[in-house]
Formats: sequence, C-alpha cells, structure tokens
Amino acid sequence: MANYTVDGIKLSVPRHLLNDRIEGKLASGSYEAHEARAVAMRVKPGQNILELGAGLGFVSVVAARAAGARHVISVEANPDLLPVIKENLKQNGFDQVRLRHGAVVGADIDDPDLAFDPKKTFWAGRIADHTSDLDTVVQVPALPLAALLNEVQPKVVIMDIEGAERFLFETPWPDYVLSVIMELHPKQYPDSTIKTIVDCMSVSGLTYDPGPSRGRILCFRRVRKN
Repeated sequence: MANYTVDGIKLSVPRHLLNDRIEGKLASGSYEAHEARAVAMRVKPGQNILELGAGLGFVSVVAARAAGARHVISVEANPDLLPVIKENLKQNGFDQVRLRHGAVVGADIDDPDLAFDPKKTFWAGRIADHTSDLDTVVQVPALPLAALLNEVQPKVVIMDIEGAERFLFETPWPDYVLSVIMELHPKQYPDSTIKTIVDCMSVSGLTYDPGPSRGRILCFRRVRKN
C-alpha cells in the first residue's frame, strides 16, 4: 500500500493500481487538482452533491469537506476501487459519504447490468467496447442518470466517467441542478459530442462557467435571473 497526502487529504492506494504517471501526480500533489479546485469553488455547505466516478475518493473528500459528508453520494463502477474509496473516506473522517456501485447510463439502456472494463490503470476504467479484453470485463449495475438525479436532487453534479458522459446529454437536465463540473475525454468522441453536451446544458438553463473551468474540466452554472 502506498500512502500520500494531497491538499491535506490522506490517500492510501494499493501499489498494483499505480504506474509512474499517476504516482508522480499523487506525490507532487497535482492529482485531480483542477477538478478539486472547481469543486471547492462551487460546492456550498448543505448542498446535495452527486459525484459520478469517484476514483480514489479524493474529490469525494473535497466535496464532503465543503458540503458535509451526509450530503454527498458518490458513484463508482470499478468494483476494485470500492474498498479503496471506503478506506480513504474513513481515514479522512468522511465515511458518512454514501458510496454507490454502478455505471451511470442514459435513458436508452434498459438492462439492469452493464459490461465494464476496469482496465489495468484504474483511472482509465470505462464501459466496455470492442477494444476491451473479454477476460477482464465485469458486469456492474446500470444506474440510469434520470433516476439518480430524481433520488438525490443534487445542487451540484461532479462527473469524471471516462467518456461515458457522451450518453448523458440527450435530454434536458432538471431545474434543481445549479452547477455541473465535468471532465471531458475528447480522445474518445468527436467534437460534435462536446457540442451536444453544451447544447443540452443551454437548453437546461445552464451556461458555461468560466471561473472553475480549466483545460478538460468544463463547468456549467444555472443562468441567473435578472
């Protein structure tokens, strides 16, 4: 087990999940830095937060520090990461964050389960496709976005789901969502997909939020009424 401290947050990571690149980011303190900055800027105390793609639980802790642990629901598809997330939440005093196992899907998925490719490097895990090794693919619960939004009623949605975001912007989002903080994965889809995301947010009454946006971290905020 390797141990790190990033922005005052303790992270324990099984060594078999690491490579030189991610180990360097953890050691330097740059791991998920832009996403964490955006969350710290936009999440307020007492807001319900829905995090899609918890990874190591680092951003989960950042959100819990800002909103309160009981207000955060974090979703992670990779079953190998669930005990890691739980341990990192616990050792930072935020074990009341609710952790849900499953892959978030759009309205066109009716099956209760979905094929997921955990990949050797944990941050690259994603919904299985034609390039996936069938020997490593696992079945995970499929969690429809609409049902999650309706259940949690989040003010802020945080999203880092390795390209699966392309399935979640076909219909308008509900009015109670005030901010969306997401990592884009442009190598996994064409520019037209990014346009679909932006157009959907606009139709939903959300506009580009320049303050916390940086690089591939794209943020939206609800348009303020005059």
